[in-house]
Amino acid sequence: MTDKAVNLDHSRGMSAQKATDLRRLRAEVEANDQALRLRQEELENQLIAAAASDWHEAAKKARYLLNLFAEVPAASMPGGDD
Repeated sequence: MTDKAVNLDHSRGMSAQKATDLRRLRAEVEANDQALRLRQEELENQLIAAAASDWHEAAKKARYLLNLFAEVPAASMPGGDD
């Protein structure tokens, strides 16, 4: 037995290599997306936990909420979902 890792990607065809790369990339993107959602949830919990101490802080919280709303597809359409 050997301790050296065997790179199987070189023995595959180009389409199989591309499919493997796409699976790896998709898994990485999904993991990053999950981590981002968890961090965003933590941030929102902290924002909700305490009232703003002054107008500047209240404006920051309002700006954050407006940016979240702007990301919703219906928010970018004139007239929304009437």
